[in-house]
This record gives sequence, C-alpha cells and structure tokens, in this order.
Amino acid sequence: MYKPSRVYGFYKGMALPVLSVSVCGSVCFGTYRNCLHFLSELRHGSSDVKPSRFDVFIAGCSAGTAEAMVFAPIDLIKIRQQNQTHPHQSYQGPPSRDLLLKPKYRGPTHCLITVIKEEGILGLYRGITALWLRDIPCFGLYFLVYSVFTEWLTPQGQHKPDWSAMLLAGGCAGMTYWTLATPMDVMKSRMQMDGMGQQRYNGVLNCINESFRQEGARVFFKGLSLNCVRAFPVNGLTFVIYETVLAFLKKINAKD
Repeated sequence: MYKPSRVYGFYKGMALPVLSVSVCGSVCFGTYRNCLHFLSELRHGSSDVKPSRFDVFIAGCSAGTAEAMVFAPIDLIKIRQQNQTHPHQSYQGPPSRDLLLKPKYRGPTHCLITVIKEEGILGLYRGITALWLRDIPCFGLYFLVYSVFTEWLTPQGQHKPDWSAMLLAGGCAGMTYWTLATPMDVMKSRMQMDGMGQQRYNGVLNCINESFRQEGARVFFKGLSLNCVRAFPVNGLTFVIYETVLAFLKKINAKD
C-alpha cells in the first residue's frame, strides 16, 4: 500500500468517517442512554433505579440498530474509496494504462453521488443486513460487558468506578465487540464492495457460503488481531470521555 500511495494510502477514504464519527457516536450512546431510561421507567417507575443486565443488553441492541442506519452509508463510501480499482465511468475515450490507474471516485461527495446514480438510494445501504447482524447483538454485548466489568471493578461502598476502571472496562468491551463482530464485518465489507463491479453475492448467506468455500474458516477472522489491538485504547478512552461528560452534564442540570 505504501509504495503506490505513500502515507496517503493509509488514510484513503477517511475524510467522511472523521467528520461523521461524532454523529455516529452520539446516535449510538444517545439511543443507549434513552432506551435504558425508558426501560427503567417502564419496569420500575423511575430512571434512578439500577437497570438489570437484560435491560442493558436490550438498550445496547437498540443502540446498534440506530447506529447502523446512520453508519451504513458512511461506511460504504469509506470502503468503496479504500478499495476502488475501477476508472471513472464518465470517461468515453479509448482505454489506456493511465486510465486504469485513475480511481473511479474522486472523493466522498463524488462517491456518494455516483452510488446514488448507479444503484439508487438503497445502494447506500448495501450490506445493511450484515451490518445489523454485526451491530445489534455485538453492541448489546458491548454495553453489557462494560456494565459488568465496571461493577466488578468498583470498590465496595464506592458509588461510581474511577477512570482507570472505566478505561479497563471499556477496553475489554471493545475487544469483546470486535472478537464477535469481525466475521460479520468481513462479510459486510465484501457485500459493500459488490456494487463496484460484477455482482458476486445474492445475499448475506450466499456471501458467507462463497467466502467459506473459497477461503475456509480463516476468512471470518481477517483483521481480528489488529481490530482488538486498536479496540482496547479507543473504546477505553471512549467510555472515560462518555462518563466524564455525562457526570458534567448531571452537575449542570442539578444546579439549574
């Protein structure tokens, strides 16, 4: 990757995800928090009651459902840009070596417009089934693991965990998520790429069967080690920041 694209190759297609990561994070954690409050109100008549682990799991699944709806088009555009090898379709001249080296998408906006033009609005949600199969159960377990670990790591008599406990619990939750999510993440990425050329897969099950037939069981764990190494610090810091901001907002509301 470095030889043809230099350092830029490692950041190809990252413009849109960087700009939209705050939106996806807000949708995910906002949905989780609101759903947890709703379940507590429904079951106990108060949101101050400690939620059950089942409620945490259900709220996490709801967060995964909502986050996937926002994330799917963004992720598709990122995947297409990162893996594009086809030339611009607008080119009408004779084929040449230089043409084959030109990318099909000139940027995230051009990629968005091209996908809508060639595949329709639904084309932006190609692979959404695989994304839901990945995010709904995995986000449920993600928040559940964080909740369980913070409970274990909080000293008896202390109301809330300290930042080191949140960091460790968040890191473990992130690694759990990617350990379970990587197989479907591979399938999701393959289905998203399917629209760039000749369509290879008829659906999620067909993608799973064909991938397994051609590459064996190891195909489902491509990138797992890298995902886990990245997941621990990223998700640890995510939960520390989330809990810190939440505590800050509670203090402001209490003053009002």
